[in-house]
Amino acid sequence: MTKPQNPVQMAVIGAAHGINGELRVKTFTGDPLALADYGPLYARDGRAFQIVDIRPANTVVVVRFKGISDRNAAEALAGTELFVDRSMLPDDGEEDAFYHADLVGLAVRDDTGADIGKVVAVHNFGGGDILDVTLGGRKGVLIPFTQAAVPDVSIKDGFVRIDPAAAGLIDDEDGDEPGRAGFDPKGRPRGPKDAGGNR
Repeated sequence: MTKPQNPVQMAVIGAAHGINGELRVKTFTGDPLALADYGPLYARDGRAFQIVDIRPANTVVVVRFKGISDRNAAEALAGTELFVDRSMLPDDGEEDAFYHADLVGLAVRDDTGADIGKVVAVHNFGGGDILDVTLGGRKGVLIPFTQAAVPDVSIKDGFVRIDPAAAGLIDDEDGDEPGRAGFDPKGRPRGPKDAGGNR
């Protein structure tokens, strides 16, 4: 197989481990040792990496790749992201389970069914998945990937439907948040004039 056409990131290479070419690798697989089950892994530039040996080590795995036999060669690979093609990943049959690669490129529809944008990336900064979408020419609009904000996902039909209010794109119809009556963000005090900052 050549460079993946629909790449899914499986791991990222970290620091060298020892002097014999082994590397610490952070995996994004459910079972870290399963990284060896997907066949060759590919870097963004198309280089292929074949796992010869893998073992657990705290929060990472220690991997020996074919052709990497000394510390200098291993150190040169630090930070390399490793991918497989989406076709190599199993479909577990769960209706509400998606790979990030499945979501990228889907149309974004509003609650009326009109196309209003496109999913360009999926991020997770530790608080859950977030869809990065373009909406009406605006790039980098972030929408929480929750049931409330994204009630419908159809990989087969190529779209996600969002609830604009739950996604934070419009004000809630009630507009009455507890403790917010009469709040004017422009009128709030910002400290003494000589304290600096934007005024």
